[in-house]
Amino acid sequence: MHRLLTILLIVLTFTSAAITQDKTPLPSEDTVNAFLQRMFGYDTTMTWKIVEIRPSSAPGIADVSVLMSTPQGQQNPHLFITADGQHALIGDIIPFGADPFAPARDRLQKGINGPARGPAGSPVTIIEFSDLQCPHCKDAQPVLEQLLAAEPNAHFIFQNFPLPNHSWAAKGAAYVDCIGRSSNDAVWKFIQKTYESQADITEANAVEKLNAFADASGAKSTDVAACAAKPDTQARVQASLALGKEVGVTGTPTLFINGRKVGLGGAPLDYLKTLVEFDAKPAK
Repeated sequence: MHRLLTILLIVLTFTSAAITQDKTPLPSEDTVNAFLQRMFGYDTTMTWKIVEIRPSSAPGIADVSVLMSTPQGQQNPHLFITADGQHALIGDIIPFGADPFAPARDRLQKGINGPARGPAGSPVTIIEFSDLQCPHCKDAQPVLEQLLAAEPNAHFIFQNFPLPNHSWAAKGAAYVDCIGRSSNDAVWKFIQKTYESQADITEANAVEKLNAFADASGAKSTDVAACAAKPDTQARVQASLALGKEVGVTGTPTLFINGRKVGLGGAPLDYLKTLVEFDAKPAK
């Protein structure tokens, strides 16, 4: 709670100062690397890679995305750097206002390009940013399927968000995009089959495996493979990635329920159902 209040105070301070994102001072990669070396260099098992340095959603505050790796796994923390370059916070900047999720909800509605299921006119839209190579995404799918079965009136969209450290995720994303545009029935079967065989797919055999899943799902693999290689397909995948980053996606799986960002991994079904049912009710 103390960290949350600190973040909110900083956000409000810089907002009141009317500092625009265009003028946000950004630290250099050398400065960030020097900071990380001084903070974590004592741990010889830890490595890191700077993913991106950009203005955050809070005016005047820089957002530094870092991929941290240890023998226990990987994390993607975000450092929020104040305008004076002297202070950093680790965590999330959350939206504020009478309808705090409206900006993300509106931006998502304008940018979504993935396959969808459920009634388009639903009062609740659920958007999942996912990576077919992500083990956490695979593990989260049973809970997501239970949620959609329990809330059949919700509108669901799958958005590609292939992570840069995954060797075949971008290929999988291109296949999802192509199959989704040709057959809404086949794409869900393809996604499920890919998750089920995730552990057997490597960078070397990815095309062979994905082609087999495409055929088994009812799509024509030769057409899908040709589509996946086209520049416009790659552009659509990149647009989905950019959309996710714009609304604060830092890892997968990430769910948005009417613009509210929810970490899907480990989220209890009852909690997700409560959020959907709350948004399904008319606003008071």
